[in-house]
Amino acid sequence: MAFDERMLNGMGVLSAIVDTGSFVRAGDMLNMSQSGISRAMARLETRLGIRLLDRTTRSVTLTDEGRRFYEQVMPLLAGLEDAAASVSGAAHRVRGRLRVNIDPYFSRLVLGPRLGEFLDAHPDLELELITRDSLGDLVGDGFDLAIRFGELQPSALITRKLFDTRILTVAAPSYLARHGTPTHPSQLASDGHVCIHFRDSATGRPFDWEFHKNGEVLNVPVKGRLLLNDAGTLYSTCIAGYGIAQVMEIGSRHFMRDDALTELFPDWGEEIFPAHVYHPSRHHPPAKTRAFLAFVASLREEAV
Repeated sequence: MAFDERMLNGMGVLSAIVDTGSFVRAGDMLNMSQSGISRAMARLETRLGIRLLDRTTRSVTLTDEGRRFYEQVMPLLAGLEDAAASVSGAAHRVRGRLRVNIDPYFSRLVLGPRLGEFLDAHPDLELELITRDSLGDLVGDGFDLAIRFGELQPSALITRKLFDTRILTVAAPSYLARHGTPTHPSQLASDGHVCIHFRDSATGRPFDWEFHKNGEVLNVPVKGRLLLNDAGTLYSTCIAGYGIAQVMEIGSRHFMRDDALTELFPDWGEEIFPAHVYHPSRHHPPAKTRAFLAFVASLREEAV
């Protein structure tokens, strides 16, 4: 089977359909009519001898064969786009409007204090940050990208890991003065200690308390009557001395430098929590997206 311009164009159309979730939006992206999109897909399916898409009045999804084809060829197509963009020098001016779905914890404790610096560096950029506990419909809600903590969520979006951050167990000096300082994680299950639970937005359940050391994982059934889903409330309650909390290292170190919080069990602090970026498209990201992600990466280095 010969690889020619029509097959390459068909791959581009398939990528646009998967990225946008519909023939209509793919046509808008590529400046093609819906009938043109349909013909391009029919030609590609005929050339390959397989059905790539299941289409209903409400949705368009990849078939099993279509998903295998998509996963194999799209990285190659993205590589061609990257090469063309790098040699042309195009799209390197940071401008326009960038709409980001962002984790509330990261937005409030890490990114927010430095946003002015980023915007001052890019005067032609308009930035809209929407803090949400969940990924939602990135394409349907008009986002350029999303930054979420936690394991990868099932999605047709393009993803990559931004960084890992450690999980720390902390308490305020006032709490430790009243309850004593535990020397081993297992003590949190007894000895009268109070632990503050935090809800996992992906599951709706409180996070388990895990402690990692040299490959060993210790699960501790901690006790506590308070369950929160807001990072700001978690920190303020912990700093006020109510109980012990588990927090991410990123965004927390300054509390320890200011002696507002004390890290417990540093020898058991090897658990890591990932942060990922989600893109709605495999196409070469514009300069505004690349600039924002580079800034986020720099914050990670400075915040720990």
